[in-house]
Amino acid sequence: MMPFSELIRNATARNKSHLCVGLDPDPEKFPDHLSKDINGARTFVESIIDSTSDLVCCYKPNCGFFEQFGWEGVQMLEELRSMIPAHIPMLLDAKRSDIGNTATAYAKSAFDVIRADAITVNPLLGRDSIEPFTIYKSKGVFLLALTSNPGAADFQLPNDLHYQVCDFASSMATNCPEVALVAGATRPDDLREIRERFPNGLILVPGVGSQGGELEETIKAGSRHDDLGLIINVSRAVLYASSGKDFAEAARDAASHFREQINNAISATA
Repeated sequence: MMPFSELIRNATARNKSHLCVGLDPDPEKFPDHLSKDINGARTFVESIIDSTSDLVCCYKPNCGFFEQFGWEGVQMLEELRSMIPAHIPMLLDAKRSDIGNTATAYAKSAFDVIRADAITVNPLLGRDSIEPFTIYKSKGVFLLALTSNPGAADFQLPNDLHYQVCDFASSMATNCPEVALVAGATRPDDLREIRERFPNGLILVPGVGSQGGELEETIKAGSRHDDLGLIINVSRAVLYASSGKDFAEAARDAASHFREQINNAISATA
């Protein structure tokens, strides 16, 4: 099975894109003509995928936005890998964390049932909570290092916890090359330090778009020596670019805009 990092590399080359679009179906933000139930969610998500699949390197469904619809939402999450074109990887934003058999069950759910190509994991329970995910050698395992929300200042920043996660990920990378990090775009100085401590792996970067992260600063701070090494996530600014019947077309325009901005910023910082 092809490693996640290679899937990303191939999708990036094919679509000339480092853009990851989050799939977060929020019924309160659906266009008015769509129902607020699972049927509306399915139409919404399928339309977003159909309109943007040639503009992205990855899709990132967030489990919570599907689970809120009950068993039908979980079923849709299981079907999502078949909705996404096979050449585009799917990164499951689950932030799972537990020990022993529970972590093993989470890994089986993500990789055997949902068939995700990668997953986000909360590393705070330590190595034994991460290893069940890394047993799946080809799958990406993204450890939360520095999130883009204001609450990152409560625990992640005061004691340099985010840097400890980076150092831990680097120590794992020799035996687990698909271990990666999540680090937000809202703190470019911290992102720069994170890249220095984690020089070779992929970094998923949320916080661009609605949360205000600056692209050029992000790319300067987070790029690897030989290539970008960043997966830049945008969710709401693409998904909810329009509340009308043209929502899919508007999402396409927004995704195209972000892809162009990212590529221009890469060229400007080369």
